[in-house]
Amino acid sequence: MGSPLKPKGLEPWCGLETAGIPLKRTKIGYTCRQCGGKSPKWSGQCPDCGVWNTLEETIESPNAPPRSARFAIAGVEAGSIQSLARVRSGEDVRRSTGLDELDRVLGGGVVEGSVVLIGGDPGIGKSTLLLQAMADLHARLPVLYVTGEESLRQVSLRAHRLGLGEVELPVMAETNVEAILTVATASQPRVMVIDSIQTVYTEWLQSAPGSVAQVRESAAQLVRHAKGTGTALFLVGHVTKEGALAGPKVLEHMVDTVLYFEGDTGSTFRLIRAIKNRFGAANELGVFAMTERGLRGVSNPSAIFLSRNDEETPGSVVLVTREGTRPLLVEVQALVDETHAPVPRRVCLGLDPSRLAMLLAVLHRHCGVVTYDQDVFINLVGGVRVGETAADLPVLAAVLSSLRNRALSHGLVLFGEVGLSGEIRPVPGGQERLREAITHGFTRAILPKANAPKKPMECIEIVPVQYLQEALDAL
Repeated sequence: MGSPLKPKGLEPWCGLETAGIPLKRTKIGYTCRQCGGKSPKWSGQCPDCGVWNTLEETIESPNAPPRSARFAIAGVEAGSIQSLARVRSGEDVRRSTGLDELDRVLGGGVVEGSVVLIGGDPGIGKSTLLLQAMADLHARLPVLYVTGEESLRQVSLRAHRLGLGEVELPVMAETNVEAILTVATASQPRVMVIDSIQTVYTEWLQSAPGSVAQVRESAAQLVRHAKGTGTALFLVGHVTKEGALAGPKVLEHMVDTVLYFEGDTGSTFRLIRAIKNRFGAANELGVFAMTERGLRGVSNPSAIFLSRNDEETPGSVVLVTREGTRPLLVEVQALVDETHAPVPRRVCLGLDPSRLAMLLAVLHRHCGVVTYDQDVFINLVGGVRVGETAADLPVLAAVLSSLRNRALSHGLVLFGEVGLSGEIRPVPGGQERLREAITHGFTRAILPKANAPKKPMECIEIVPVQYLQEALDAL
């Protein structure tokens, strides 16, 4: 007798219909790794966000449980309504990680039920930082360190290098999210680390670990567990070659805090910056120094960025910037040289290059200083990046100093935003910036008139200015 006919529309056909089990066609779709949007067919450009070459093939499993079952896994009751006035808010209970700089970036410590995503280049120190923090927290709270990239022996070798070999830290090597949640439910840790989210997969999906669907669904299950049990969760994320977090953009929306590790792997200093924080100030900055015993916090980062020469040199000036709640002193260097190219070069390291072109146009229009035949190079010493507008006035002062080949005083600091009409606009935190300058021995400050203190301050001369020409005259 011949073999039964293959049912139409069933691929692959395994003969399960003879046992009464209905078969479903495996659905293949395409998901954007940038925004998470779905498309039934591949195209060069994502129809949702418009980014090119971001659609990846994903397989939707017909065995995925219904939505109600997925929420039941985390113990969340769907459809429950509560009055907001009756919800107990209380104060957030914060736990110190033992690293002051990490506590500063987190907003004072780890909050129960919070989810923190840490991203950075390979080898920058993400696993080292979390291993040190978990070793300190283990003495006060039950913790769980889950590694999906390394074996337990590799984690043990790192712990011995950091001097943590004798710490009885619970470690688990697992990549299945259901197995991780089973162990977490049984052991009930208060702090848990997943290193990394790109290596974790869920059995409900057939796609490979690290794909958009796997990262999104695995992170969703882990976040629901953290919110339902009050467990503080740390997720380590990979980054792309452009420096952005790998995976769907929705991953950053799902978590409470997003931290970026910055710095050159050849340098001893590391910067950790809070891009998003629901429990603290965003854009907070923490500074670490990589040593043989791991990462050590730098309590006075201004001293690092002020490694200046003893002699006064043209093109160098000190900016008082602000990262989150912390004022920092950063040296701004400028080099202005005659160009022989048809289009002069505008190079910025640590600042927005388009803003430099605007500032040079303001300098020409309102002060008559010509730079269209000059190459302009701007560098912020120490590899720090400044995104606020308080760097406008120091940049123009450094450019003019290099152009005229006249050095500025070592005891001078500047900050202020420059408008298109040549006015000097105020910036937030003027008093804190001045106190930081006084702490490091600066004796003269040129700042916006609106930021000038009402009472004279000791040990420093305040020069308030309202227009750019006044600031250049004061130099």
